[in-house]
Amino acid sequence: MKTGRWILGGARVALGAAESARFDLAVEAGRIASLETARDGARLDLGGSLILPGLINAHDHLQYSLYPRLGRGPYPDAESWARAIYRPAEPPISEQRRIPISTRLRWGAVRNLLGGCTTVAHHDPYRRTFTRDFPVRVPKLGWAHSLEFTDSVGREYRRTPRRRPFVIHFAEAAAPRESDRLERLAREGALSDRTVLVHGVALTAEDLALAAARRASLVWCPSSNHFILGASLGRAALSSGLRIALGTDSALSGAADLLEEIRTAARAPVSPERLYAMVTRDAAAILRLPKGAGSIVQGGPADLVVVPDRGGTPAEELLELDAAEIQLVMVRGRIRLAAPRLRGQLPAAARRRLRRLEVEGREVWIDANLPRIYREAARVLGPELHLAGKRVRAEP
Repeated sequence: MKTGRWILGGARVALGAAESARFDLAVEAGRIASLETARDGARLDLGGSLILPGLINAHDHLQYSLYPRLGRGPYPDAESWARAIYRPAEPPISEQRRIPISTRLRWGAVRNLLGGCTTVAHHDPYRRTFTRDFPVRVPKLGWAHSLEFTDSVGREYRRTPRRRPFVIHFAEAAAPRESDRLERLAREGALSDRTVLVHGVALTAEDLALAAARRASLVWCPSSNHFILGASLGRAALSSGLRIALGTDSALSGAADLLEEIRTAARAPVSPERLYAMVTRDAAAILRLPKGAGSIVQGGPADLVVVPDRGGTPAEELLELDAAEIQLVMVRGRIRLAAPRLRGQLPAAARRRLRRLEVEGREVWIDANLPRIYREAARVLGPELHLAGKRVRAEP
């Protein structure tokens, strides 16, 4: 058996939103080595399962994943919400800030793994914590918080290397405001095909037309929008021609995981096929991820999610998926999450890296230093932690 080589056998493999085929999938050195029958490697029997590309969360703030939702909306805009909840000398903010930032970030990674995410766009400073040992991929982005809270958006845009996207919260309000007109961003020289607008609820028809003309993109966080604003993207935005991805936003306002966001977005309504693209292919394009990201192709990254196969299209299966049903998550060819049934098939070396986590009383195994990050969080918050609203417990 070659080192680091896996054979994922017996499953149906998603080749697109509506296309799939049944074959053995070979993984080696963090990439998809073969889309055909393969025999050389540690074999996992995945009969009765569907292999999906790892999901891409296009907007999160990883360090807030142990927080509860804060605020009692709806508010007219995100600035009003932020002023209402920001009490740094009081719990829960005062307590959370006592937990090391690296620990909070790693809990954010665990939150995303539990929802099938293998790549997360972190809309905050890039940290040394985000090494290859970090449980999920965190791509480097150019970013500004917003027009309101950034001295010079144009300067931040110009600092961003051309190969990277530039991400900014924009028009996060219940109704259009003069301060949210997209012309302001254009005057700053920060509106182009690299620009990624997060939220965009208050964009007007004129703004949407300008964004489409400049080939900008949009990230939609429906649960967060409804919680803060009581509103979210409307038909005009969804039919504007803009490329759109989905994000969770932080646990301060968003859903527990990206799967919940998919179900929320489906009520807009949006087709299963488009939702599938929003968390795979389109998200990869918006974030300018390497070739093959967001899909399962030979030579592409081995970022995969294994789920039960009910016989529907990949898009239909994703829409119905609950986090408790995820059987395995692989990032860079490394198994980062395994359900108990599949953990028993793993070689001893892979099993030793996994640590037990209870999520709402059920068992899941995670490749992360759970004892350390649990101790450091529980020392401040007590033994019963809540990860984006879900009760979690690990061995200290």
